[in-house]
Amino acid sequence: MLRQSAAIGLGVALAPHVRTQAAKRLAKVHGIHVVSLRPNQYHGWPTLARRRNGQLLLVCSGGRESHVCPFGQVELMRSDDDGATWTFPRVLLDLAIDDRDAGILETAKGTLLATTFSSLAYEYQFNNGNINKWDTARQARWRGAHNRISAVERKAQLGTWMLRSTDGGVTWSTPYDSIVNSPHGPIQLADGRLLYAGKDLSKSGQWIGVCESIDDGKSWRKLAQVPTRPDDNPAEYHELHAIEAVNGTLVAQIRNHNSANRSETLQTESTDGGKTWSVPHSIGVWGLPSHLLRLRDDRLMMTYGYRRKPFGNLARISADHGKTWSEPITISSDGANGDLGYPSTVELPNGTLLTAWYEQMSDHPRAVLRLAKWSLL
Repeated sequence: MLRQSAAIGLGVALAPHVRTQAAKRLAKVHGIHVVSLRPNQYHGWPTLARRRNGQLLLVCSGGRESHVCPFGQVELMRSDDDGATWTFPRVLLDLAIDDRDAGILETAKGTLLATTFSSLAYEYQFNNGNINKWDTARQARWRGAHNRISAVERKAQLGTWMLRSTDGGVTWSTPYDSIVNSPHGPIQLADGRLLYAGKDLSKSGQWIGVCESIDDGKSWRKLAQVPTRPDDNPAEYHELHAIEAVNGTLVAQIRNHNSANRSETLQTESTDGGKTWSVPHSIGVWGLPSHLLRLRDDRLMMTYGYRRKPFGNLARISADHGKTWSEPITISSDGANGDLGYPSTVELPNGTLLTAWYEQMSDHPRAVLRLAKWSLL
């Protein structure tokens, strides 16, 4: 629905395929509960992060009426007890159009970076006349939101945005251009740089790759494009996320909508700090989009949504820096439908894992945020 395009670039030739290894560990799920505090609103596409002081941050696109609507805003919740309780959400950004896919990162210097992108995808309801079939109150809400600003102003608000806080989230900058976007935002590298794997969305719509920041997220520049597989349409690559393995390899995963390996996660790697990337290749994983985490024991973990029965969220482990991935590990499998996923995961000091995602549950008219506490066995 929100397809954007990417572009072809050069990359180093690494392993064209990834083998699947047998899972050696299973998971014990200690509990799953709803953590969002606005039951009458739709929540989407969250990111969970753990600060060095132990505080958990959970951001999402909140304030919504539905999966696509003009009401989205970036909301932030905090937990000081490992996710048992959460603060009421604070709105960080509410443009006059739809704010989607929220990410959050604490940098090595303690700066908080929140990310989002803005969209006019909801306009299809106006363009195809669907809005005229709705009840009077809903029409009034949508028309009122849509007409807050002019068409020129709406297009001017389209972008890939970042907000920055240097005081632990007490105050935030005005939104500024991050060049690219992906659901879970940038990552911190061992050499001090920040790396953001994503797409330029509302700009050319023709560029997929990585950007870097050498000033703690104040400014960004394009570093490298990710190449495209033969016969693939780069416009069908979406929603990247990256991680740095302990051996220095950078691993980025891509939501793929091309006919070859459709609805699978593709992977690309860099061994030169992100300057060049391998041609994306299949890792044999149906499901998307993924979030990557390096565990305390230096294994990598990917968590991703599974939008066919049994609907839920899965994880896989790599003990060889992303070359091979385990069989799937189930985090949740009780979903009512495919409107769920975008999980992200943090690890607590005792090795317990917390995974947050969004889900439209059978007993909730609008999607909520769920949090699972679980452990690898």
